Amino acid sequence: MADRPSTEWDADQAVTHLFGAHYRQMVRLASLLLHERGLAEEIVQDAYVRLHSRWHKLREPDKALAYLRMTVVNGCRSALRHRRVVDAHLAASRPPPDVPSAEAGALDLLTQAAVVDAIRRLPTRQREAIVLRYYVDLSEAEIAEAMGVSRGAVKSHASRAVAALRPILERL
Repeated sequence: MADRPSTEWDADQAVTHLFGAHYRQMVRLASLLLHERGLAEEIVQDAYVRLHSRWHKLREPDKALAYLRMTVVNGCRSALRHRRVVDAHLAASRPPPDVPSAEAGALDLLTQAAVVDAIRRLPTRQREAIVLRYYVDLSEAEIAEAMGVSRGAVKSHASRAVAALRPILERL
Protein backbone atom coordinates (compact mmCIF):
# COMPACT_ATOMS: atom_id res chain seq x y z
CA MET A 1 0.00 0.00 0.00
CA ALA A 2 1.11 3.55 -0.60
CA ASP A 3 2.18 5.91 2.15
CA ARG A 4 -0.99 7.98 1.73
CA PRO A 5 -4.53 6.88 1.00
CA SER A 6 -5.21 6.71 -2.69
CA THR A 7 -8.03 8.62 -4.32
CA GLU A 8 -9.29 5.28 -5.65
CA TRP A 9 -9.68 3.74 -2.19
CA ASP A 10 -13.02 3.48 -0.50
CA ALA A 11 -13.52 4.61 3.10
CA ASP A 12 -12.82 1.16 4.55
CA GLN A 13 -9.48 0.79 2.77
CA ALA A 14 -8.32 4.33 3.54
CA VAL A 15 -9.27 4.30 7.21
CA THR A 16 -7.82 0.82 7.70
CA HIS A 17 -4.53 2.00 6.20
CA LEU A 18 -4.47 5.20 8.28
CA PHE A 19 -5.36 3.30 11.43
CA GLY A 20 -2.52 0.81 10.98
CA ALA A 21 0.00 3.48 10.12
CA HIS A 22 -0.93 6.30 12.52
CA TYR A 23 -3.12 5.12 15.42
CA ARG A 24 -0.33 5.05 18.00
CA GLN A 25 0.94 8.46 16.90
CA MET A 26 -2.58 9.91 17.23
CA VAL A 27 -3.07 8.41 20.71
CA ARG A 28 0.30 9.80 21.78
CA LEU A 29 -0.71 13.24 20.51
CA ALA A 30 -4.03 13.14 22.35
CA SER A 31 -2.41 11.78 25.52
CA LEU A 32 0.08 14.63 25.57
CA LEU A 33 -2.71 17.16 25.16
CA LEU A 34 -5.05 15.60 27.74
CA HIS A 35 -2.78 13.81 30.23
CA GLU A 36 -5.34 11.01 30.28
CA ARG A 37 -4.75 7.87 28.20
CA GLY A 38 -8.28 6.43 28.26
CA LEU A 39 -9.96 9.62 27.08
CA ALA A 40 -7.21 10.09 24.48
CA GLU A 41 -7.97 6.67 22.99
CA GLU A 42 -11.70 7.48 22.86
CA ILE A 43 -11.07 10.75 21.06
CA VAL A 44 -8.78 9.09 18.52
CA GLN A 45 -11.28 6.33 17.87
CA ASP A 46 -14.02 8.92 17.40
CA ALA A 47 -11.77 10.77 14.93
CA TYR A 48 -11.33 7.60 12.85
CA VAL A 49 -15.09 7.00 12.88
CA ARG A 50 -15.70 10.60 11.80
CA LEU A 51 -13.13 10.27 9.01
CA HIS A 52 -14.78 7.07 7.80
CA SER A 53 -18.26 8.62 7.79
CA ARG A 54 -17.07 11.69 5.87
CA TRP A 55 -14.63 10.02 3.51
CA HIS A 56 -16.83 10.65 0.48
CA LYS A 57 -16.95 14.39 1.31
CA LEU A 58 -13.18 14.87 1.40
CA ARG A 59 -12.07 17.03 -1.50
CA GLU A 60 -8.44 15.95 -1.16
CA PRO A 61 -8.20 12.38 0.16
CA ASP A 62 -4.41 12.61 0.16
CA LYS A 63 -4.80 15.10 3.04
CA ALA A 64 -6.78 12.63 5.16
CA LEU A 65 -3.98 12.38 7.71
CA ALA A 66 -4.05 16.15 8.24
CA TYR A 67 -7.85 15.98 8.60
CA LEU A 68 -7.48 13.15 11.10
CA ARG A 69 -4.86 15.04 13.12
CA MET A 70 -7.01 18.18 13.16
CA THR A 71 -10.02 16.14 14.30
CA VAL A 72 -7.99 14.68 17.18
CA VAL A 73 -6.72 18.11 18.26
CA ASN A 74 -10.23 19.57 18.11
CA GLY A 75 -11.59 16.61 20.10
CA CYS A 76 -8.95 17.21 22.76
CA ARG A 77 -9.80 20.91 22.90
CA SER A 78 -13.45 20.04 23.35
CA ALA A 79 -12.64 17.56 26.13
CA LEU A 80 -10.48 20.14 27.91
CA ARG A 81 -13.25 22.75 27.67
CA HIS A 82 -15.70 20.22 29.09
CA ARG A 83 -13.28 19.40 31.91
CA ARG A 84 -12.94 23.12 32.79
CA VAL A 85 -16.72 23.56 32.86
CA VAL A 86 -17.18 20.52 35.09
CA ASP A 87 -14.39 21.65 37.43
CA ALA A 88 -15.85 25.17 37.64
CA HIS A 89 -19.30 23.77 38.36
CA LEU A 90 -17.97 21.49 41.09
CA ALA A 91 -15.97 24.33 42.64
CA ALA A 92 -19.01 26.61 42.63
CA SER A 93 -21.25 23.99 44.22
CA ARG A 94 -18.88 23.27 47.14
CA PRO A 95 -19.23 25.32 50.28
CA PRO A 96 -16.16 27.38 51.14
CA PRO A 97 -13.74 25.55 53.43
CA ASP A 98 -13.59 26.41 57.09
CA VAL A 99 -10.54 28.55 57.56
CA PRO A 100 -8.94 28.50 61.00
CA SER A 101 -8.11 31.78 62.63
CA ALA A 102 -4.55 33.05 62.72
CA GLU A 103 -4.45 32.32 66.44
CA ALA A 104 -5.45 28.68 65.87
CA GLY A 105 -2.74 28.33 63.25
CA ALA A 106 -0.14 29.80 65.61
CA LEU A 107 -1.23 27.46 68.41
CA ASP A 108 -1.03 24.50 66.06
CA LEU A 109 2.53 25.45 65.11
CA LEU A 110 3.53 25.82 68.76
CA THR A 111 1.97 22.45 69.61
CA GLN A 112 3.68 20.79 66.67
CA ALA A 113 7.01 22.32 67.63
CA ALA A 114 6.60 21.10 71.23
CA VAL A 115 5.80 17.57 70.06
CA VAL A 116 8.78 17.49 67.70
CA ASP A 117 11.05 18.83 70.46
CA ALA A 118 9.79 16.15 72.87
CA ILE A 119 10.36 13.42 70.27
CA ARG A 120 13.90 14.68 69.68
CA ARG A 121 14.68 14.23 73.39
CA LEU A 122 13.73 10.53 73.35
CA PRO A 123 16.46 7.88 73.26
CA THR A 124 17.44 6.91 69.72
CA ARG A 125 15.56 3.58 69.48
CA GLN A 126 12.38 5.02 71.01
CA ARG A 127 12.54 8.02 68.69
CA GLU A 128 13.02 5.73 65.65
CA ALA A 129 10.07 3.54 66.67
CA ILE A 130 7.74 6.54 67.15
CA VAL A 131 8.76 8.29 63.95
CA LEU A 132 8.50 5.13 61.84
CA ARG A 133 5.12 4.29 63.32
CA TYR A 134 3.32 7.63 63.50
CA TYR A 135 5.08 9.77 60.91
CA VAL A 136 6.00 7.20 58.26
CA ASP A 137 2.98 4.98 59.09
CA LEU A 138 4.81 1.64 58.95
CA SER A 139 3.52 -1.60 60.48
CA GLU A 140 5.30 -3.27 63.38
CA ALA A 141 6.87 -5.80 61.01
CA GLU A 142 8.13 -3.04 58.69
CA ILE A 143 9.52 -1.08 61.63
CA ALA A 144 11.28 -4.18 62.99
CA GLU A 145 12.85 -4.75 59.59
CA ALA A 146 13.91 -1.10 59.24
CA MET A 147 15.41 -0.99 62.75
CA GLY A 148 16.93 -4.46 62.58
CA VAL A 149 15.17 -5.63 65.75
CA SER A 150 12.35 -8.02 66.64
CA ARG A 151 8.68 -7.03 66.65
CA GLY A 152 8.69 -7.40 70.43
CA ALA A 153 11.52 -4.88 70.67
CA VAL A 154 9.54 -2.47 68.48
CA LYS A 155 6.54 -2.78 70.80
CA SER A 156 8.77 -2.20 73.82
CA HIS A 157 10.51 0.88 72.34
CA ALA A 158 7.20 2.36 71.17
CA SER A 159 5.52 1.73 74.54
CA ARG A 160 8.36 3.40 76.44
CA ALA A 161 8.33 6.34 74.03
CA VAL A 162 4.58 6.86 74.43
CA ALA A 163 4.95 6.68 78.22
CA ALA A 164 7.72 9.31 78.10
CA LEU A 165 5.72 11.59 75.77
CA ARG A 166 2.38 11.30 77.59
CA PRO A 167 3.11 13.86 80.36
CA ILE A 168 4.48 16.34 77.85
CA LEU A 169 1.52 15.94 75.50
CA GLU A 170 -1.04 16.17 78.33
CA ARG A 171 0.27 19.65 79.18
CA LEU A 172 -0.33 20.90 75.64
